[in-house]
Amino acid sequence: MSTKKILITGGAGFIGSHVVKLFLNKYSNYEIYNLDKLTYAGNLENLKEIEANPNYHFIKGDIVDANFINGLFEEYNFDGVLHLAAESHVDRSITDPLAFVMTNVIGTVNLLNAAKNNWVNSEGKKFYHISTDEVYGALGETGLFTEETSYDPHSPYSASKASSDHFVRAYADTYKLPVVISNCSNNYGSHQFPEKLIPLCINNIKHNKALPIYGNGKYTRDWLWVEDHARAIDLVFHDGVLGETYNIGGFNEWQNIDLVKTLCRLMDRKLNRPAGTNEKLISFVKDRPGHDLRYAIDASKIQKELGFEPSLNFEKGLEITVDWYLENESWLENVTSGNYQNYYQEQYLEKR
Repeated sequence: MSTKKILITGGAGFIGSHVVKLFLNKYSNYEIYNLDKLTYAGNLENLKEIEANPNYHFIKGDIVDANFINGLFEEYNFDGVLHLAAESHVDRSITDPLAFVMTNVIGTVNLLNAAKNNWVNSEGKKFYHISTDEVYGALGETGLFTEETSYDPHSPYSASKASSDHFVRAYADTYKLPVVISNCSNNYGSHQFPEKLIPLCINNIKHNKALPIYGNGKYTRDWLWVEDHARAIDLVFHDGVLGETYNIGGFNEWQNIDLVKTLCRLMDRKLNRPAGTNEKLISFVKDRPGHDLRYAIDASKIQKELGFEPSLNFEKGLEITVDWYLENESWLENVTSGNYQNYYQEQYLEKR
């Protein structure tokens, strides 16, 4: 098979690192170029197991730098792009919305321009933009997001992702750029930065700290194991129809309070604590602005057209996730303290 050069942006992050590892392990004819700015959420330690792979190349850089991005496309002539780089934490978007505009909107447009300018012959090329279900806004107690659901973002984060989705589609319509988009529900699994609900609670339970739950805890999300999301991304990149959008979800809705209580019971057992010990750590806190009540994905399109099915039920996936965090205490301690920024990443970059 002919060699293909694939650019994966945000490949040192939570979802991106799982995608990088999947592609390197599955496709021996792919040269994988991981472009990451290495913000607080980007961690090269996530990729230790594949860093010696001769088909893996790390590039430190910022997608907001248009000249830099265009230069990369000119130098490597990528055959495909999987665009995962993004600012993704809703709470951070409320305090610093401009950072989300720069990375999620301007950064995406820079990548689109570079592809447009350098893919003179776009045959065999594909620009795959990975997005979120939050662009659709909020659901009531019933109903599901489909690929035809109108956009109705409520936070600066979701607004920035909605804007980037629109730009991707506009470049397909205006410049005939070969694109595909997916919108996914909440991910969970190993290597997630502990600002998000599940790793935050795991870390807090371990240290007997409060478990902050917004409002009344009734906010509902659909959850998907990150390795299943990586498999879905693989399917969309290789078999997805150009110009199409695919919703990716787990058909797995949980209210936040029920999820956290399930996690508490699981960790009571894992940490050999008396039943009910960890639930006492739950603390309801003031709700955040613009908090959407419920997200739920209708993933029937990717199921029917590309054959995607989640491989794990949530209880099993949650146990695997908890086990990973408990067995990788040094990773958790490093990312929460920031030590990895000064140790592993500098050490890795010096070696390269």
